[in-house]
Amino acid sequence: MKKLRIGVIGAGANTRLRHIPGFKEIEGVSVDVVCNRSEGSSRSVADAFDIPRIAKDWKEVVADPEIDAICIGTWPYLHAEITVAALAAGKHVLTEARMAMNTEEGEAMVEASLNRPELVAQIVPSPFTLKWDATIKKILASGELGELREVSFTKALGLNVDSKAPLNWRQDRALSGNNTLMLGIYYEVVQRWLGEEPDRLLASGAVFTKQRQKGANGELVEVEIPETIDVIAEYESGLRLVGRMTGLELGSGSDGYVIAGSKGTLRMDLKAGKLSKCLLGGKETVVEPAPEDVADWNVEADFVNSIREGAPIELTNFADGLAYMRFTDAAIKSLAEDSVWVSV
Repeated sequence: MKKLRIGVIGAGANTRLRHIPGFKEIEGVSVDVVCNRSEGSSRSVADAFDIPRIAKDWKEVVADPEIDAICIGTWPYLHAEITVAALAAGKHVLTEARMAMNTEEGEAMVEASLNRPELVAQIVPSPFTLKWDATIKKILASGELGELREVSFTKALGLNVDSKAPLNWRQDRALSGNNTLMLGIYYEVVQRWLGEEPDRLLASGAVFTKQRQKGANGELVEVEIPETIDVIAEYESGLRLVGRMTGLELGSGSDGYVIAGSKGTLRMDLKAGKLSKCLLGGKETVVEPAPEDVADWNVEADFVNSIREGAPIELTNFADGLAYMRFTDAAIKSLAEDSVWVSV
């Protein structure tokens, strides 16, 4: 078995928690070089995970002939540039979510992957519902919920409450692009369950703290990314999607999904870690996934398996990533045009 050598570009929290340890656990896989935002932080990560080399610039990692695959753990602002360069250099790519800054960058990533079909191009998937995804899709396929009428999701955070807090990366368009709070990562799950995209979308949002300090001692800058956003989308079938993302709530907040049909409702409570079902005329009951349907975080192993065995990427391929970028871009466009319906 040929050894697979990984180069890491951007060693943020998820990369340190998941990707580096995940790769190091796989037989015949090594993490050989890391490049973080500074030489000092690169050295710190290398020492912590026994990575033999550091690079001062991400382009060094992409050009390194000893590296077979690139793991991108930066914020979205570099995902497209690194991905396109890495694929052109003959490297497999695993990039952290969100896919890119906007649809245009996502399209460039898709084009680069199509130009090198022999290479694996994967995006880190939305992980929150992995345990229940197969069960939910089976229930939807069975038709027991009847005609689907509405799917909704809600995520409440306290991220933007403190007006004195500096600009966080999710509010910084230069780092995050059109990605808004966790809208894309929650919509990705709906897309996974339904297997289709909505036709049109309307969004309403607000920024209450109009200016924030950029960096600990930086200048005041205008806040462009909404602190709270509500989205309504409509599908060709008449199904509605209603999403609420807010960074304005302190306390326990709400976190989950509801799928409502003409004969029943599924409720996914992510805070409680519980899926429940209520059919017309019956009582609400907890749904426990069958053991064979339970999935968990397997991102690094899936990536390696696709490289070694040619297994197709399901969580998440570039086509699905581009679809959720279209959704988030449509939300920003609707907001910019005073909350009008726009095509997805």
